Amino acid sequence: MQKVKIFSGSSNKALAEQLCKELHVPLGDIAISRHQSGEIHVSYRESIRSCDVFLVQSLSHPVNEHLIELLVMIDAAKRASAKTINIVMPYYGYARQERKSRPREPISAKLVADVLTTVGANRIITVDLHADPIQGFFTIPVDHLTALDLIIDYLRNKNITNPVVVSPDAGRATTAEKLAGRLNCPFAIMIKNRPAHNQSEITHIIGDVDDMTPIIIEDLIDTGSTIVNVVAALKKKGAHDAYICATHGVFSENAIEKLTHPNIREVVITDTIAISDEHSDKFIVLPMSPLLATAIKIITEGGSIATLFKSGS
Repeated sequence: MQKVKIFSGSSNKALAEQLCKELHVPLGDIAISRHQSGEIHVSYRESIRSCDVFLVQSLSHPVNEHLIELLVMIDAAKRASAKTINIVMPYYGYARQERKSRPREPISAKLVADVLTTVGANRIITVDLHADPIQGFFTIPVDHLTALDLIIDYLRNKNITNPVVVSPDAGRATTAEKLAGRLNCPFAIMIKNRPAHNQSEITHIIGDVDDMTPIIIEDLIDTGSTIVNVVAALKKKGAHDAYICATHGVFSENAIEKLTHPNIREVVITDTIAISDEHSDKFIVLPMSPLLATAIKIITEGGSIATLFKSGS
């Protein structure tokens, strides 16, 4: 670890600090500023020549600012003769645009992958991508970690009565099945229609939820509207108050307020995206720094990333 240097962008400095504590290394000294015109300026305040540099930056709101900031950090590191430039991107923004669902649309997740690689990134470390095939958009190594084991351990300690794992759509069915298998409980699937971006309508529920406690599993929560719709639909079918579990708390607009819904018991997320301390006691934030720190150790010292996963991911 002597040649490992970790630097943080502006998106989630608290996570970077916890990561450094786990690794027993100091957080690197970097100055990030804005010119009057809004242009981003980056300066490394220590030598990184021949070092394995890890840049911690989630593509959270404001996503475009954080993306450009990361690109400038990569370029500065390359020009400072870093040996390798490794991007620790706990939340991969633009991941929901991973395919063309309509004519004349972009595949922005591929665009971001191309830009990161072209600028000079040598490796990507990320957590719970919206779609697994995004890994194939890169021509450099991608270490795709998951928070599922962390969430499972938390739920097991809750001793939830009569649980049922609920996938809010068909896309989360595989993750719901894994979670249900590990918790030894049944699972159900919601069928929904999306008339527009950030809008959804529940049409069917496949599976029995009557007199059961739903555990709704998602990769991310954005506006919270889908979650509230799912909770309401489950309640109509006789389910108890629900637990909401997601890796990434994007929380756009008034999502946090929506998720204080009386039929939601807890919202379990991780700290891949920084969240304000001013939130309801219903919100449980699980730390990702131990998992990310172990991944960095394996990358720098050798070993298999697969050993980090209990859930078969």
